[in-house]
Amino acid sequence: MGIIKRAGDLVYTFRFLRLLTTPFEETEAFKLGIIDKDGKRNKEFTLNTMDNREKYKDYYTPFHRLVFNIKKIMAKAPGGSSRLASYATALYLLKEKFSISDKLINEALAELGIDPLDFMTEQSTWFVLEDKRLSPGVYKVLSNKVLNDTLDEIVREKDKIKVNESCYPIGEMFGIDIYEVNHIRTNKPIYVTIGELSR
Repeated sequence: MGIIKRAGDLVYTFRFLRLLTTPFEETEAFKLGIIDKDGKRNKEFTLNTMDNREKYKDYYTPFHRLVFNIKKIMAKAPGGSSRLASYATALYLLKEKFSISDKLINEALAELGIDPLDFMTEQSTWFVLEDKRLSPGVYKVLSNKVLNDTLDEIVREKDKIKVNESCYPIGEMFGIDIYEVNHIRTNKPIYVTIGELSR
């Protein structure tokens, strides 16, 4: 069972990263008119009202919606280290949501020609205390993000998040610490890195 699960996880990871790195215009969802060139769903095109539901259902699943939302968020992220921080957070969310190992993520990145060393960027430690805790307080996020539980793009650029007294890293991706903080408007958790925060 372990080998079957590992193979399934690897396929899932490949699918995620492949779709993440495919331009919207090259996806089947775009070719079928389900989404536009920016990844936004065509409001008139719903699976419930389509004549041939079977033909389209495989091209706009909750999995596709997650990847398209993450792609839209990353497209809005500033360049450089902030963009890589957003990418690392997205991969960490995938890892946690679907229980995918670091090894499988690294294998998938290698297959796609993405070097994990590209993620190792210098980041400001302005908001980090000596014990790696985030300094408590209220911050703003620099770009749109998805909520951890619903995977919907609800967190908007400049939305406020709250960091509590004991906000230690809960994990890391490619040497970048990941923190879980509270999105104030929805009162739901999101993952962030230091590079995605401002005061």
